[in-house]
Amino acid sequence: MTTVDAPHTRAEEGAETMARLQSIAADHGASALAEKLHALRSFIDDDLKQVESDLEGIDHGETPLHRSAHHLLAVGGKRLRPMCVALAARVGTGFNSAARAMAVAVEVVHNATLLHDDVVDLGDVRRGIPAARMVYGNAASIFAGDWLLVEALRRIQVAGKGELLERMLVTLREMLDAESLQLANRGSMRGSVGDYFRVVEGKTASLFGWGLYAGARAADVSVPHAEALERFGRKVGVCFQLVDDVLDVGGDAAHVGKSVFSDLREGKATYPLLLAVEKDPDLAAMIERGVVDSVTLDPELERRAARAIREGAVLEQCRALAQKLTDEGLAELDKLPPSRARDSLAGVAITLLHRTK
Repeated sequence: MTTVDAPHTRAEEGAETMARLQSIAADHGASALAEKLHALRSFIDDDLKQVESDLEGIDHGETPLHRSAHHLLAVGGKRLRPMCVALAARVGTGFNSAARAMAVAVEVVHNATLLHDDVVDLGDVRRGIPAARMVYGNAASIFAGDWLLVEALRRIQVAGKGELLERMLVTLREMLDAESLQLANRGSMRGSVGDYFRVVEGKTASLFGWGLYAGARAADVSVPHAEALERFGRKVGVCFQLVDDVLDVGGDAAHVGKSVFSDLREGKATYPLLLAVEKDPDLAAMIERGVVDSVTLDPELERRAARAIREGAVLEQCRALAQKLTDEGLAELDKLPPSRARDSLAGVAITLLHRTK
């Protein structure tokens, strides 16, 4: 059996995420927020430890399917989605067993999509280690992703939250519709900005939104307040993906942890690349001719794209939009009663806006 040692335990990952929230909040003048995040850290860590315990307890079989699933789950990650579920629950009666099930489910769905994405995108590395498909094969990764989706749905059903199960099914349909649209536009830079945001809303924002709503309703938060949290989650989700796309074209590869222009190599029409094409219309045809596969990228094409991004102030436009989305998300939080959990969710939004990897 092939095993990979994670660089940190998953409990340490949760603690480090909270520490980054504190640091970034302080760096951007939110000292009071940083203090509140520090006060919250201990009981949020306990919530995440419960989630990690449940993730570790997911069936450990000896088939390539099971090994592929746990290969990814064992490495950990930011655990942002479970954190958001836990904090949404803290807006209500607290992180109870139902909220815990929702937190596990949202992370399991997220990992399932990563297993599928690595096969579709021919990804070699995930979270700093070989992708599951490189260790156990494409078929095992696909089946592992399917198995995890079923596991997530089962946990929601067992928790007895029919409303949340129905909403998850709608969310999964939204995610699949977005994947279908992205696949249809793959390799083309002639898609619309509207298409880009439909993909992001479906692939990323919808799951953030479900997690916030699910955590809230599992802890008896009123429907209007849960809907405000869902809208916050969707804004945060779009911002998360937008910043991710900015880092792909303008980040430091050594710091980001992956090579830049990976989206360009995969033929994905991200918002920064679409803006670059608006600045340099000939770039679209050049990209469509030059993207050979997920590994090879013409150096001249990369230089041309980088120049259009730089001279067109593309990154500045993207960051301005990310700031606007964050402000809109924070406005949704203002509809909730004051609480430490609400302040910490604001810290999550600030962190995602200013992250550099």
